[in-house]
Amino acid sequence: MHEGSDNKSPLMDDLPDPAELELCMQADRHRFRQRLKGVQKRLVSGADYSQAALKLVQQISASQQRLQQRQASLPVPAFPAELPVSQRVDEIKKLISENQVVILCGETGSGKSTQLPKICLSLGRGVSGYIGHTQPRRMAARSLAARVASELDSRTGEHVGYKVRFSDRVGPNTHVKLMTDGILLAEIQKDPYLNQYDTLIIDEAHERSLNIDFILGYLKQLLPKRPELKLIVTSATIDPERFAEHFSQAPIIEVSGRTYPVEVHYRCQEEEPENERDDPMQQGIVDAVDELSRHSQGDILVFLSGEREIRETAENLRKHKLKATELVPLYARLSAQEQARVFKSHASRRIVLATNVAETSLTVPGIRYVIDTGFARISRYSHRSKVQRLPIERVSQASANQRKGRCGRVAAGICIRLYSKQDFDDRPAFTEPEIQRTNLASVILQMKLLGLGDISQFPFIDPPDNRLIKDGYRVLEEIGAVDGDRRVTRLGRQLSRLPVDPRIGRMLLEAAHHHCLNEVMVIAAALSVQDPRDRPVDKQQQADQAHAKHQHEASDFMGYLSLWQEVESQRKHLSKRKFHSWCKQHFLSWNRLQEWHDIHAQLRGQMHEMGYRENSAEAGYQEIHMALLSGLLSHIGFKGKSHDYLGARNSHFFIYPGSGLFKKQPKWALAAELVETSKLYGRTIAQIQPEWIEKSAGHLLKRSYSEPHWEKRRGQVAGYEKVTLFGITIVPRRKINFSPVDPVVAREIFIRSALVDGDFHTRAPFWRHNQALIADIHALEAKSRRRDILVDEERIYSFYDQRIPEGVSTTPGFEKWLRNQTKKQPKLLYLKEQDLMRDASQQVSAEQFPDRFNLNGMQLPLEYQFEPGSQTDGVTLVVPQDVLNQVSDARLQWLVPGLLRERVVMLIRGLPKALRRSFVPVPDFADACLKGVTPSDRPLVQVLGERLKELTGVHVPEDAWSQSEIPAHLQMRLKVVDEAGKGLESSRDLSGLKKRHATQSRAEHRQLSSPELEQSGIKHWDFPPLPERMTVTQGGIQLQGYPALIDDGESVSIRLLDAEFNASRQHKAGVRRLLMIKLSKETRYLRKNLTNLDRMRLLYAKVPPPIQGVAGSGNRNLEDELVIKVFDQTFLDGQAEVRDKESFESRYQACKAELMSNSNRLCEQLLKIFEVYHQAHRTIHGINQINWMKSVMDMREQLDRLVYQGFLQQIPEDQLKEYPRYLKGLLMRAEKLSHAAARDQQRMAEMAELLQKWKQWDELCRKEARTDQRIEEIRWG
Repeated sequence: MHEGSDNKSPLMDDLPDPAELELCMQADRHRFRQRLKGVQKRLVSGADYSQAALKLVQQISASQQRLQQRQASLPVPAFPAELPVSQRVDEIKKLISENQVVILCGETGSGKSTQLPKICLSLGRGVSGYIGHTQPRRMAARSLAARVASELDSRTGEHVGYKVRFSDRVGPNTHVKLMTDGILLAEIQKDPYLNQYDTLIIDEAHERSLNIDFILGYLKQLLPKRPELKLIVTSATIDPERFAEHFSQAPIIEVSGRTYPVEVHYRCQEEEPENERDDPMQQGIVDAVDELSRHSQGDILVFLSGEREIRETAENLRKHKLKATELVPLYARLSAQEQARVFKSHASRRIVLATNVAETSLTVPGIRYVIDTGFARISRYSHRSKVQRLPIERVSQASANQRKGRCGRVAAGICIRLYSKQDFDDRPAFTEPEIQRTNLASVILQMKLLGLGDISQFPFIDPPDNRLIKDGYRVLEEIGAVDGDRRVTRLGRQLSRLPVDPRIGRMLLEAAHHHCLNEVMVIAAALSVQDPRDRPVDKQQQADQAHAKHQHEASDFMGYLSLWQEVESQRKHLSKRKFHSWCKQHFLSWNRLQEWHDIHAQLRGQMHEMGYRENSAEAGYQEIHMALLSGLLSHIGFKGKSHDYLGARNSHFFIYPGSGLFKKQPKWALAAELVETSKLYGRTIAQIQPEWIEKSAGHLLKRSYSEPHWEKRRGQVAGYEKVTLFGITIVPRRKINFSPVDPVVAREIFIRSALVDGDFHTRAPFWRHNQALIADIHALEAKSRRRDILVDEERIYSFYDQRIPEGVSTTPGFEKWLRNQTKKQPKLLYLKEQDLMRDASQQVSAEQFPDRFNLNGMQLPLEYQFEPGSQTDGVTLVVPQDVLNQVSDARLQWLVPGLLRERVVMLIRGLPKALRRSFVPVPDFADACLKGVTPSDRPLVQVLGERLKELTGVHVPEDAWSQSEIPAHLQMRLKVVDEAGKGLESSRDLSGLKKRHATQSRAEHRQLSSPELEQSGIKHWDFPPLPERMTVTQGGIQLQGYPALIDDGESVSIRLLDAEFNASRQHKAGVRRLLMIKLSKETRYLRKNLTNLDRMRLLYAKVPPPIQGVAGSGNRNLEDELVIKVFDQTFLDGQAEVRDKESFESRYQACKAELMSNSNRLCEQLLKIFEVYHQAHRTIHGINQINWMKSVMDMREQLDRLVYQGFLQQIPEDQLKEYPRYLKGLLMRAEKLSHAAARDQQRMAEMAELLQKWKQWDELCRKEARTDQRIEEIRWG
């Protein structure tokens, strides 16, 4: 603007002197000083300052004028002479003038609360700033403001105003400002120096609430910085010295109250009651009432510990039938209307039954007598259980004296204490201040944001226990208001802006993120006020019924929402008077509803200021309760098998009976508060889910990990995670990827379990190579029955450990690393034989321990295990179910060459001693027996018996050989598998396996799968030649198959059969059927022209079916048998198998002309056989002598083995020709019995052993579906 000093000098001369600022309002002084310094700095620097200086001068002038106006309007107070405090006004004024802090101690009724602000006014205080006057309760602040204003002949809001929650009646010319201590505490955040006050009166400081103690501690620090600020602390006659000491020995002035003498009577309740069902305390109250009634009918105040005790006492006094006596309850939860009864005038005697609310909070008028039970519920916070408790405790001496002081106001009084004088003397002098028995989270947060330093160093009158301080920090950390270093977080700063408990504030902020702010604001406001639902003592049932409509099946919190919606709807549509009436009718407190409404509005405004808006869509149950959960994480509970809930830090609580979930008892519950009375109760309950807890409590959860193990399917090291919150198990056992938890352990497990143990899936070439190499060495160990060929696991682990880098512990991670590494070192992970074998020269002969077992040309796998005592120990033959029937026990006895010698040694040693002594030393004889012997289908013991007889001449009977002592590993084990190679059953008992798998393995012709070969519905030979055998693979096993034509009746099919014997027999029938189809006309003719058919039918009808052990068919008629036999004799018997079309056609052309001649010859031959058969049958069955029966039974069996239904198909043509001779021989034998029976039976005995062996051999071959030409030779030879 202007340059040069001439232009600046006039303004510089007009700058105010700093001393002039003392004539401004106190609230402006600091600000003006800072601005004046700024102007002066601009002046020195040469910068333009004119506009700033001019504006400052104007504002200073305005502030000074306002101070002058306030000075001029200052009221002149008068002091009522009847008040005790008025007698000492001058003394009080002098102390205030001469001291910055004054402690005024006065009893109730002394007038200190109403007259102190007037005394300050008379000293000229309240001009440069307010006279701030705090009260513990809003009602007191409002009523006291009205009283002081009235005494100053002004209206509330003029000279005297008040500010409480949701109501501000302070005007621009107000000198005295009444407020709750909570309001002053809140103002400190915006006005740390409390510059708007020149005087502060902290009233009722003896209550030592948390707010009062914090304010007094704060003021101790502030007063040195504000020397002009005056502080008056008022207290009842309870330990005023503590306040004086706190403020550097501030002066104390005591003012007496208007009281009469009070007698104290002690009535100890130690004696046993007359009736064991009586409560000694209740009996003491009744006795005390009777005692006081003898003095006069004055009103009595009875101090009790809680609502339940009040109800019990009222009931007992009613039963006592007191005359002209009104019983009035008084406790905090009573509605305002019921509390007001105490203050109404009354004609009859009144007995007021009260909690400690009547000690200092409310003055009950007209009390002449007091009965003190000596107990009260005192709120205590347990740092151990983190629970706000309400235990019943003995009151302190100071509280007992306060109770005594409630009487003697209208006349001389009596206080009866229901305890002894010794008991009184033993009690603590004072009740602990609230700061030593409450949660300090909110205080700590405020102190942090105000920069007041460490709470442990803050000048409280009585510092809190360090354990409570730590617990306060824990709560703040729980809700995320401070971090691990106790620094306030961004969330904590937001919480400090909300006028609610930090836990509730946390819910609101979480609700904003979960889009449920609309609903949670209603719940948060409800949790910040006293329950608006009234429950009058005399109408509890009606009240419960009225409130029941708002109960929610899963959440008491949701009940608040339901109630809110109805209340706000009624508020909107009803007039104020009708709304009052509706509230009363529905047992709702209008005042508390209004407070709920106001707090909701305040929270809504504050959240809007912080940039949050309500959700438009209705929020769901989960979102709402996850928001609530964020502030109540230590209030969760889990219900196990017991009746209570396991809460945080091993606490146990019950659902409060008034909860809507009291009967439901959900598994997981959330409580708005945990309060201990007779039990620890959770109040305002909701059902929650554990997964919500885990999402909300991430920073507080404790996770433990166990059982790390490799999982091949996942390709990672897995483990189990246990998640707990404050000792409550949220997730008992959850599978997790263990690698992020402990990479080092995970890598070790990966190498050991995946790579060393082989539990790994990868297509990497190194793995196939290494596993094949290890498998080969394991096979060597199993075959040689040793465990010292493969190196120990540590050598293999070391191999991989040296090559695989840190951090690799999963299949994907390993393969990614391997792909890159393989480019540089392709063979990096390839093991070599010398890496794995202790003795590289150790070899096991494949001849001695083959990998395959030859069964009728099929190469079946052999598996070796060296696991003594295990079911799988020894050699296992893998047998497809389809070919099980082909396996013979005789062949299995030969095991494998490498184990055969050991088996033979054990067999010889198992012989009876009388025989065994001929074969010593056993090993040498075992070697001699096996020399030059090769495995065969003959039983091993037969061969051994023959060899031993050759060597020593000693005959070993077959029944002398014992298999029971043979070790398991020297007995072949069989594993039956299906077509896919899946194991069905394993056993060393071949016969048992065959029985259990008979359906599959004993079929007439067991088929193997061969889709490329199989055909059906064939009626002409229009298919390629059929090989005699072919190889197929089933279940990974190569099997020998035998193609065959199968007779299907009207056509034939091509199938692959598993047994050569069955395949040959079935193929013959198939070729026959194809010929019969081709010769269909000739076949019909043949059937009609069979010679002697009627005669043969008659004879054949008497032929029996096949006996056991004889093959045959009893389901064909004689014509069928004859036609089949004629075709076999004509085209097939004694000729080469037909395997191709050319052979078929050639055979057809060459033999068809012989069909009828063969038929006639066969019919003549068969007629002779039947005639001789029946002659022999009559003769043999006609013999009935007892001593001949052995011979007769033998002949009958032989006859039945020769002729039976279907025998034609089983008997070769050469033997059929000899049938008349065989039958006549039987007939002659029968006729000779009359004179040669003994000789016949002698010959039978000579043949018995041989015949039995033949039968067994024949049966074995049939079971195994094979032929042995020697059996046929013996039979017909």
